[in-house]
Amino acid sequence: MPPEPTPTSARRAVSPLDHRIEAATGHDIDTLWAYRDRGVLDEPHTHLVDRHRELAKAQVGVVFYLKLLNRLSSGDFEPDDALFARIDRTVDQLEEATDTRDAAARTVSAALEPIEAAWAASKGGASPLSTDDQAALLAIAGGAKLYQHLLTGRMSVTPASGTRLSHAELQRLEDAGLVVRDTGHPVHAGQPVALTDAGRSALFATRRAPTTRASKPPARPGTSPSTPAQRR
Repeated sequence: MPPEPTPTSARRAVSPLDHRIEAATGHDIDTLWAYRDRGVLDEPHTHLVDRHRELAKAQVGVVFYLKLLNRLSSGDFEPDDALFARIDRTVDQLEEATDTRDAAARTVSAALEPIEAAWAASKGGASPLSTDDQAALLAIAGGAKLYQHLLTGRMSVTPASGTRLSHAELQRLEDAGLVVRDTGHPVHAGQPVALTDAGRSALFATRRAPTTRASKPPARPGTSPSTPAQRR
């Protein structure tokens, strides 16, 4: 028999709580991970994504041992004591991986509950960010500085992405408490501009439009609609 492989997390596995997380935050998992790496998320969402990454890693192990068990029992190997021992060992590993996954899922669920409660309480609250404000905050989240031109005296914000934001737009975001400047640096040399906690929360709360699923064809006369399988 070939040597035993080991699980790898090269590709993110779908976890049991992905759908619930996406529903509560309004963002898909890949976007959440990208926002985490860019420093856009506030503390509760950062904690949630960190716990979710642990869950996704644990889910990789569950999927791996399920596939391995299926391969061992596929009939490709001669039934003998070595195969039986390997199957028993794989079952034990699958059970251990499942316990690890379930424990990680509980920590994600605990991190998700206050976010779900906050979202439910915020319905009907403050107006969402405009498209322009959302784009400006996303640009600033990647790093930005306010510069004053030595000759013209005009000021503008230059994010790391290379785009430019007007000084008036910066002042509006400052007045709203969404961004803050480090005035300890001279403006001609560049004053760093960063999101405040309120800015991160407002940016993240800008929910994408709900993803629509492809509609199913109408059922034939005399047939009953199918019931989707429950996700574990």
